[in-house]
Amino acid sequence: KVGANFDQDGNEREVETKEDEEQEVKLNEIVDLLVAAGYFRARIKGLSSFDKVVGGMTWSISNCSFDVDVDLLFQENSTIGQKISLTEKIVSVLPKMNCPYQIEPHQIQGQDFKSIFPVIQWLVKKVIETREESGDHIRSYSISQFQKHYKTPEDLVLEEKKDQMLDAVRTLRNVYRPVRKYKIKDKSALVTEEAITSATLLEYGQRRLTNFSRSSNRRKKSKEDGEDKVKSGEGKSEELQEDEEEMIQIAQEKTLQDLMGDMSAMSGKEIEGKLATRIIGSIVEMQSSEIHEVSNMFKQKNKEMRKTLAVKTVTPRDLHKTKMEALESQLKVKQDEMKLVKREFQEIKQKEEEVQKKLDAAAIIDEKIEEVKHLEKNADEATVEMLRSLVMMNEQLKRQEAMFKAHCKEEAMNMKEEIKHLQARSEEVASVDDENESVVMMQLKGDQNKLAKMRLLLASKNRLAATLARKIDEVPTRAELTQYQKRFVELYDQISLTHKETKQFYTMYNTLEDSRRYLEKEVDLLDSIYDNFSAAKQSPDNMQQYLKQFEKIVEGVKGNKIKVEKKRQEEKMKRNVLHDRYTELVEKHREYVKTIQSFQEECRKNEILSLNTLEGNSR
Repeated sequence: KVGANFDQDGNEREVETKEDEEQEVKLNEIVDLLVAAGYFRARIKGLSSFDKVVGGMTWSISNCSFDVDVDLLFQENSTIGQKISLTEKIVSVLPKMNCPYQIEPHQIQGQDFKSIFPVIQWLVKKVIETREESGDHIRSYSISQFQKHYKTPEDLVLEEKKDQMLDAVRTLRNVYRPVRKYKIKDKSALVTEEAITSATLLEYGQRRLTNFSRSSNRRKKSKEDGEDKVKSGEGKSEELQEDEEEMIQIAQEKTLQDLMGDMSAMSGKEIEGKLATRIIGSIVEMQSSEIHEVSNMFKQKNKEMRKTLAVKTVTPRDLHKTKMEALESQLKVKQDEMKLVKREFQEIKQKEEEVQKKLDAAAIIDEKIEEVKHLEKNADEATVEMLRSLVMMNEQLKRQEAMFKAHCKEEAMNMKEEIKHLQARSEEVASVDDENESVVMMQLKGDQNKLAKMRLLLASKNRLAATLARKIDEVPTRAELTQYQKRFVELYDQISLTHKETKQFYTMYNTLEDSRRYLEKEVDLLDSIYDNFSAAKQSPDNMQQYLKQFEKIVEGVKGNKIKVEKKRQEEKMKRNVLHDRYTELVEKHREYVKTIQSFQEECRKNEILSLNTLEGNSR
């Protein structure tokens, strides 16, 4: 990547820097996630990647409505100390939010986007979940606020009709309110709470025995299938239970009749629209006829049940036990059958595998046989011709081999004769070669000496070149100096932050030490006062002297207090002066940053104008 940089003279130059492509991809994914979640500030191109990522994290944490006592205010163009402090606070908040991913402050400071991406992804998901959870609450709250301050046309129409609707409701309540129809003659006869409740309901024309109709329906149903149920023990138990319920209903009906006998109708002055005596009598006669019918039916069924139970008595427990034994025996039989089936299945499976292997081998053999048959069919005339040509070629090769052997013998004879001739000639030339060899050896030694000297000279030149190269490499480039300066500034900020914390610790220690010393003095003073008080009480002179000493001690304490207060005021004034100075420096820093940004923008515009001017001149 080629970036813009400036040299000592202020001229812009290109510096090649390396960036990780994967980190760039992750940064783009993080920005896309934040923009999709609603953090549109990440689309500003003028912001650095650190500002985008940390701003997105602080925005996500604040939108999650997580109550943490930490200042997450994010500011642009922060110093390295403020950045480190902010990243540490963000990392401390994430575990409290139950974030499943771990991250360190140096990873955020070093812009390790591979490690930051899962945290951003989880925070965006958390923001969306928080919006969904709080959406209904905000919607209902907004609707309630709207209804408090504004009204729709439907609400106005409803308010106009509200009085009419209330009058109609009151009229219905008055029409259908409970009216007392009977009055019991002797309330002292009612002893139990159930009797009092039934009597009160009957006075207002209501019956408490609501289960009577249901029991009569059950009784009709039991008439139809009663014969089938009597055959089994379960049917018998259900029949007994139903008969008990019918007995209870009969007793309640009898109580109802007794209460109705004690009732007297209210006079016309007490109620409106009283019932006639003849109607009440017909109701009582109707209930008594039903009671008589039910009692006769119960007696008949009781006799049938006794006859059936006399033959054989089977309890539900015995019946359940018999069923369980039968089911267990069936289960054992089925388990044995399943084991046999599994064993047969394994045997059949093994046989199937063996047969399959044999079939595969037979298929391979059949394929080979088919190939041989195919060759036999197609190799009639062509094969014969091919064999003939091969035989002719073999005979020709044999003849060539015999001719080659004869030729080799002739060549061997000629070479032997030539060797003899050369040996005779070499003896003649040997004397001349010795003289030439001595001259050549002398030249060789001279050349070797020259070569050694040239190698020594080359080695010295190489050493000199390596020394110069090392010296050149030791001098850093402008880009390296810029990186060193940036790193030194970061280290200085970290050191200043650590120094500030250490200074705070020292100040805290000194304050606590002074507090401890004053407390010890106070305790010693109180002890001395307590010890001398008993001696001072013995005589007035001692008491007078004791009081004078006490006043001196009080004056000394007040003097110390005044000194401490004066020192505190001085420190407070120093703090205010330093704070004002710090504010001025922060303002200057902001102006410096803005000036740099505007300067870079003007440089970019100047470069564009220069390029346009050059293009215009070239045209």
